[in-house]
Amino acid sequence: MVEVENCGCLPPIARKIGRVTDDGIFTLQDGQITLDEMLKAWTGRLEDVFSTKSKANNPKAPISTKTFRAKEVHICQHKVARPKVFIPTFPGTNCEYDSARAFLRAGAEVETLVFRNQNAAQIGESVDAFARAIGEIQIVMIPGGFSAGDEPEGSAKFITSVFRNAKISEAVMELLNQRDGLMLGICNGFQALVKLGLVPYGEIRPQTADSPTLTFNTIGRHQSMMAYTRVVSNLSPWLQQAEVGKSYVIPVSHGEGRFVAPKECIDQLFANGQVATQYVDLQGRPTMEEPYNMNGSYMAIEGITSPDGRVLGKMAHSERRREGTYINIYGEQDQRIFESGVAYFLN
Repeated sequence: MVEVENCGCLPPIARKIGRVTDDGIFTLQDGQITLDEMLKAWTGRLEDVFSTKSKANNPKAPISTKTFRAKEVHICQHKVARPKVFIPTFPGTNCEYDSARAFLRAGAEVETLVFRNQNAAQIGESVDAFARAIGEIQIVMIPGGFSAGDEPEGSAKFITSVFRNAKISEAVMELLNQRDGLMLGICNGFQALVKLGLVPYGEIRPQTADSPTLTFNTIGRHQSMMAYTRVVSNLSPWLQQAEVGKSYVIPVSHGEGRFVAPKECIDQLFANGQVATQYVDLQGRPTMEEPYNMNGSYMAIEGITSPDGRVLGKMAHSERRREGTYINIYGEQDQRIFESGVAYFLN
């Protein structure tokens, strides 16, 4: 309990109007109202018009709460003094600067190239430049944003079509299969990795009827908020400096972030340790409850990896953390994903 008094440093017109308590009750003269009642009155008025919860979610659905600890984590055989990251920029993506800043802070070099598509000549030149760049780096990071305006049913289809180009596809698989390279995709980038098959399969392949995908949030609109996510596997080199079982609070901003897949596929992902992170509540419990699982992802899955963990895709924007941001948000914000990716090539 804290008394509010005029200590002599306040203007003469200031006066004590009450005291702050920790019981969550506002008392004025003879009336009382709880914090919960005030919150309901504030948010409930427009619930029928602008709902905060969808009817599609089942908040009581059983969710796996297990963690996975790999006996072995992939070791890089191609060490470099300072790994280089390639960040492709597409029409509509908007997280290149944040991503570059995060990798630079972690000690990497960064090359960013814009995919130009105003005419056929620019497209051909961009394809050649992308393939050449991938052949000279150690990490490909596909950034978030709204590729091609995310319309209609965007979900990184433009990015996917570019990476399916034979030259770029060959360069990516050479990076992964022969040079121990890493790939990371966040938000739009995660959508692209899933559509390409790089997660969960570790290779670029056509999608099939039983392939995982990312689709519209169950609430039917864009969601922008802070998400609590729990690291549930140490399989990935990207998560070696994160703590398994610990929750991290990360910003999200997406309209198509709902991870869906057949039950058999999801069961296999958990068994393999390929489920990297899950959406959790304030107690660290994976949940289908909104707003903690704001998009309705099956089994509260927020991020998955390739079979060996070297390709990681996730929805929450780990790159948007920097000094001075979200200082009023409770919880650890730094998963040290970028530092882990750089250390993979050094240690």
